[in-house]
Amino acid sequence: MKKHTLALILGALALPLTAQVTVKPYGFVRNYFNFDTRKTYTVVGGEYNMIPYDELWNSDLSSDLNAVPHAQFQALTSRVGLRLEGPLVLGYQSSGVIEGDFGGFGSNNMVFRIRQAYVKLHSTVTRSSDEGEKRRYYEILVGQTWHPLSGDIMPDVLGMAAGAPFRPHSRTPQLRATTYYGSFGFTAALLYQLQYMNNGPRSATDPASIASTDFAHNALWPEAFLGFNFKYGPWYLQLGLDAQVIRPRTHAADALGVVHEVSESLQSLTPTLYAQYADDLLSVKFRTLLAQNTSHLNQLVGYAVSAVNPDGSWDYTPLRATISYLNLSYGKKYRANLFLGYAKNLGAAIDLHDFGSAQYLIYTKGGDQFTHLDDIWRICPGISYNVKAFNLGLEYELTGVHYGDLDSRAAILDNDNRHSVLNHRICALVKYNF
Repeated sequence: MKKHTLALILGALALPLTAQVTVKPYGFVRNYFNFDTRKTYTVVGGEYNMIPYDELWNSDLSSDLNAVPHAQFQALTSRVGLRLEGPLVLGYQSSGVIEGDFGGFGSNNMVFRIRQAYVKLHSTVTRSSDEGEKRRYYEILVGQTWHPLSGDIMPDVLGMAAGAPFRPHSRTPQLRATTYYGSFGFTAALLYQLQYMNNGPRSATDPASIASTDFAHNALWPEAFLGFNFKYGPWYLQLGLDAQVIRPRTHAADALGVVHEVSESLQSLTPTLYAQYADDLLSVKFRTLLAQNTSHLNQLVGYAVSAVNPDGSWDYTPLRATISYLNLSYGKKYRANLFLGYAKNLGAAIDLHDFGSAQYLIYTKGGDQFTHLDDIWRICPGISYNVKAFNLGLEYELTGVHYGDLDSRAAILDNDNRHSVLNHRICALVKYNF
């Protein structure tokens, strides 16, 4: 009896709160089939396709061990979420989102993971003047959502990677403010890493590459983004700059093998330009970056050791790359899409430290497997059939990579060892939205 009474009291207390919040469920059931002509670097059970592995020849050079086709079919990225609309808070409309899917991996293969979880306060003020009406918009967001370099608007591809590694891809905890005055606005954000991380040394004495949030968190400084935005009719433009500080190691061993605390850090800056045109049927999206150490954005750009100091500490230099994509799509019920991506390794601005016989320590996405790539390109046409909640699509993805020998700045030498590797991927999708 006491338990039922307590439940009734708690329920009565909760009614005034729940009455002020509107909850709208959303999501989809998504099934993927994909086929690859060779082994590729993938995540999320192989659905998230990044880059084909380099050639791996057997002892008598008769067979490339990575030239193995692969096919699979699964539904683990099916998604569920809740959109929340709440009361006014300090004059701002409150809202929130919590969203997840089954794309996490554990001992049972599929684990429910949080994709987005944030609260938002926003307000729109319209003022009239002799020049007409001017609309001012203010927004503050706290929680986990898309990185500002990723954006909420993605390429219209069917593949789970959504254009990565050419499109920056990350959802991360952040504090973000956005404001618009008419067509002009800006976005400022402070971000911390969680699911998407930088690579770095395993420990003070083990230089092997691992991915960890510690490299960013030990630096104390959050990642920062500032973007200037312009919206006018079907046009949207953004010019942005992302700044990051990481601390690859907190301790190092000196010449006598004594491990002690060291002060190491690496700063990187990544400018970007995004442009979009979207009307009823036609959509054009373009982004380009001059990337520095963006492995935490699912891109294959990291950093390297540039000097070894007497106390055992290391100096670092960011590696650089130009990374761009162009996405064209047309139609609604029947939609045709073309995605083009290109990334070029520019190496470092200074020489790397040679640990002997042209051996360098480089830390990037995927560890040591992708420290010797020159450029990456992708051509991806697709077509889809869309009727209300139902989507059916077919997509072909051709990804090419040039691998080769490193020079002293981690760029690729133009010699006979520079070679091309290709992967052909076919992706088929069946999706039902709610």
